Amino acid sequence: MEMIHVRLVSPADLTPRAVGLLTADRYVFNLVVLPDLVRNPDGDAVECDILAGAANAVLHGLRELELDRRGSIVIEPVEMAFSGQAAEAEQQQLGALAHAPVWEEVEARIRAEGTYLPSFYVYLVIAGVIGAVGIITNSQILIVAAMVVGPEYGAITSVALGIDQHKGSRIRQGLFALTAGFLLAIVVTFLFSWMVRGLGLQPRAFDLGIRPVSSLIDAPNFFSVVVAVLAGIVGIVSLTQARTSALLGVFISVTTIPAAADIGVSCAFSSWHEARGSLVQLLLNIVLLIVVGVLMLRFQRAVWRRIGRRRGRSAGR
Repeated sequence: MEMIHVRLVSPADLTPRAVGLLTADRYVFNLVVLPDLVRNPDGDAVECDILAGAANAVLHGLRELELDRRGSIVIEPVEMAFSGQAAEAEQQQLGALAHAPVWEEVEARIRAEGTYLPSFYVYLVIAGVIGAVGIITNSQILIVAAMVVGPEYGAITSVALGIDQHKGSRIRQGLFALTAGFLLAIVVTFLFSWMVRGLGLQPRAFDLGIRPVSSLIDAPNFFSVVVAVLAGIVGIVSLTQARTSALLGVFISVTTIPAAADIGVSCAFSSWHEARGSLVQLLLNIVLLIVVGVLMLRFQRAVWRRIGRRRGRSAGR
């Protein structure tokens, strides 16, 4: 049984309407109202549990009352619950809708990833250097490690959400973070690789042009597009369904960090053709992930709305 716990701080004049909305919804359980007990902001405490599949409509109604502006709304996941009444409502009335994403929670998760602290840039730089070592030593394991360390997918999904919601500031912040972060990673990777070349530390195989790892990165093709599109689909679905293991798979599927690292390495070793190929690979992956992210957010909303309408018509018969 999938439920969320909702805590509200409601101004006294809004409490009757909020309680009425919650009481009228058959998917709201364990409703508790404690008048005039909350401070900062002042108001009434209202708590309840809502079946996750029906939470979107309830939360939308609460926000229409401006409870999020004049009071506060806090959402917490319910790890375990035992309620025969709630379980029956979920199984017999919600059906497939029981597994619908709670969009407020999904968007909050994406917005949290769109906070660009100094650590965001530090992780990008470290991932770039790890990728450079993997390219120079032809180590696929290090390339995978660089992909996992890189934090860029959070910025990419934040830009996609900004486009979906027409939030220009979010789009600009995300694109600036991606541009500045990758430029910084490329510059540091170039300096590291230039030092390796100057000291003659590169393996002999790399000097001889035996670079199987680099060749996979700097040659964008049809398969690069397929992988980026599929990774974008899996990434957004995993975010909406809170599937962290699938999201980790996205991190090690997209060629963003390795491409940025290869630009720095190729420039340091005067391999200009490879540098151009890696730049195309980098831009291709970022653009595709953003576009697919926007389309998948809209597609999933449309699908769940359709399921909700079908369920509503079935329940009304």
